[in-house]
Amino acid sequence: MKNLLILVFGVFLFWNCQGQNKSAKTDVTTEKQTIYQFKVEDLSGKTFDFATLKGKKIMIVNTASKCGLTPQYKELEALYKEYASKGFVIVGFPANNFAGQEPGTNEEIAAFCQLNYGVTFPMMDKVSVKGEDMSPVYQFLTQKSKNGLEDSEVKWNFQKYLLNEKGELVKVIAPKTLPTDPEIVNWIKG
Repeated sequence: MKNLLILVFGVFLFWNCQGQNKSAKTDVTTEKQTIYQFKVEDLSGKTFDFATLKGKKIMIVNTASKCGLTPQYKELEALYKEYASKGFVIVGFPANNFAGQEPGTNEEIAAFCQLNYGVTFPMMDKVSVKGEDMSPVYQFLTQKSKNGLEDSEVKWNFQKYLLNEKGELVKVIAPKTLPTDPEIVNWIKG
């Protein structure tokens, strides 16, 4: 009887350890994703590979040309010009998810940005930033299971996502927070 109990206990320990090893293996193989896995099209239809931004701090922002926050383009451009040579880039994604405030075509958006704000930072193809047709980039930015930081919802135009030099999401900034806010500038400089 004593030997049987030892055998049963030994089998129990073996199975328990095997279960722990399997979950440990699962945890190891579930690697946090980065922005570098994505390739998108810019406003002119050319492929933009996020992997080309390795080693840079990145701000991703959803934009709109008919929004009360549209003047943020001016501050975004100023921020980009000041810090681009120091390893910082802004990537804009026009989106028409909020009150139809980005109805234009890619060509119209590009012309608007250049004419009104002299935008030189990379601007991508118009995408959806919420809902069932949400772009894969925004699925990554808004889902903790993909970005490893937090779940978030794009609340309005000009919401900002900050990514570190490893392509990892580190902070979500509210739409009304200006691009030149000390929180953002200090992060870029840090």
